Amino acid sequence: MNPSTPTLTPLFSLQGRVALVTGASRGLGLAMASALAAHGAEVWLNGRDAESLRAAVEHASETANGSLLHVLPFDVTDEAAATQAVARVLATSGRLDILINNVGQRRRQPLEQLPAQALRDLLEANLVSAWHLCREAARPMRAQGFGRIINVTSIAGPIARAGDAAYTTSKGALEALTRALAAELGPQGINVNAIAPGFFATEANATMTGDEQTLAWLQQRTSLGRWGQADEIAGAAVFLASPAASYVTGHTLVVDGGYLAHF
Repeated sequence: MNPSTPTLTPLFSLQGRVALVTGASRGLGLAMASALAAHGAEVWLNGRDAESLRAAVEHASETANGSLLHVLPFDVTDEAAATQAVARVLATSGRLDILINNVGQRRRQPLEQLPAQALRDLLEANLVSAWHLCREAARPMRAQGFGRIINVTSIAGPIARAGDAAYTTSKGALEALTRALAAELGPQGINVNAIAPGFFATEANATMTGDEQTLAWLQQRTSLGRWGQADEIAGAAVFLASPAASYVTGHTLVVDGGYLAHF
């Protein structure tokens, strides 16, 4: 057995499940998609660039243990394209069990410099697109009597910093949407949860990860004293998608190295 291949138990097995992960061409999205496949799920990886997605599938296949992986390029803010994408998953795989809404954009600007349209655009990308995919995925999940929806929020949902109001607003709203859909969809067998990442050393944060002052600040501000690595988000995604979390819904699982707990 490949030492990187996890030993599956029924508690965390995703055998027979079909998953769609948005923003999966790199970073946290790719790490979560790879982990779902490694635990037995058939996974559709979404992004806007087909070539990047093909490279992501090649990477994920190294630990997929034979699980099927698919490229699914579309822009999540294009509702028609998103609807067609879900239809393609159903037509090809026959079901959709797990949806991870991972796409997110950020625009840091002070209030007086942030146009209202910029806020609308960020809400479309970070909130409305997730709402639409939740609605599309919920239809087949209801028919199955089973579903797992995981929204990737942020520690910027429950806390805030100056000059980042638009992002904080969008992520706080996504956390609220998670609770609302958990209440609405739970009776149909659909669990809805969120993952709130802290500071991760991903491609999107490349300019910050090499900065010694930022690292020194994280060493003081987080309990674990370091950046998170992309694959450290994987366990949270597998847990919330698996039978181990069958009685967990409406919850936001924080993965932040102790940032929120650290005084």
